[in-house]
Amino acid sequence: MNYKTVYSILNKDLKKIEYELEHVLDAKSPLLKQSSLHYLQAGGKRIRPVFVILSAKFGRYNFELVKDVAVSLELIHMASLIHDDVIDDAYTRRGKPTVKAKWDNKIAMYTGDYILARALEIITNLDDVDAHKILSKTMVELSIGEIEQIRDKYNFNQSITNYFRRIKRKTALLIAASCQLGGIAADLPKEVHENLYKFGYYAGMAFQITDDILDFTSTEDKLGKPAGEDLLQGNITLPVLFAMKNPLLKAEIVKVHERIEPQELENIIELIKNTDAIDKSFQVSDLYLQKAYKILNELPMNGTKTLLSTMLKFIGKRNF
Repeated sequence: MNYKTVYSILNKDLKKIEYELEHVLDAKSPLLKQSSLHYLQAGGKRIRPVFVILSAKFGRYNFELVKDVAVSLELIHMASLIHDDVIDDAYTRRGKPTVKAKWDNKIAMYTGDYILARALEIITNLDDVDAHKILSKTMVELSIGEIEQIRDKYNFNQSITNYFRRIKRKTALLIAASCQLGGIAADLPKEVHENLYKFGYYAGMAFQITDDILDFTSTEDKLGKPAGEDLLQGNITLPVLFAMKNPLLKAEIVKVHERIEPQELENIIELIKNTDAIDKSFQVSDLYLQKAYKILNELPMNGTKTLLSTMLKFIGKRNF
């Protein structure tokens, strides 16, 4: 089984979630509607809704509640991407112009705020105080992660621990919340939905590390953005931190800045790829995946476990 099989099994519910995403972003303002739907129509793997659905299948599966959780989590993710692109001054995402590129920074910020507000409105359909506390805490951490990313731009002397803390806040905690809130929507016992949270956290850490590896090893066609874009924007990721263990290579990497010549950046990317930095980064990602598998084994016996295991394999072996 591969991840495409998982998506085909969940296809009916994912289609309904996709429809609902379009419906909730149908703003009365034509401009706001157009800018809000811009990323949605570019597609995406909908990783967070998938994890919400799969987690909920361990309990009493009420699609209406699951749908609201999935839509809310995906909207929060979308809003964070729009804000990210303003911060990073990014002009392409998923092969399309960003909201800030197509309109401007003001429109992008208000669009992100609107999408975030709609997410918070929809999640109120889940009548569980703990769920709202979990989501609120996650959003606080996500905001701190955004600030940390701004603070650490072009900081070539940051520690690996600092990197882990940042990706935890920017990526892993939202995936963890997707799993836990899916479990809460399905009325699972506390110990089970807390384990789902741990599972999502480890899966999310591996997901982001793999994403950071792909920034060097994949192509612009597959990434939907130029290769090496993270480094160009000053986001120092795990492969870069490992590569800079070599003082000579670090001396080259620290030359990267916003207006570096494309050929010079390409040369630095090749230097990084020719070290063991990529392999070491995959090893770290695999350690997180192994922790996720361990938690998965502790979850109740359920056919969904096979689907979650397949998603972990997808995270570890992404090559698109």
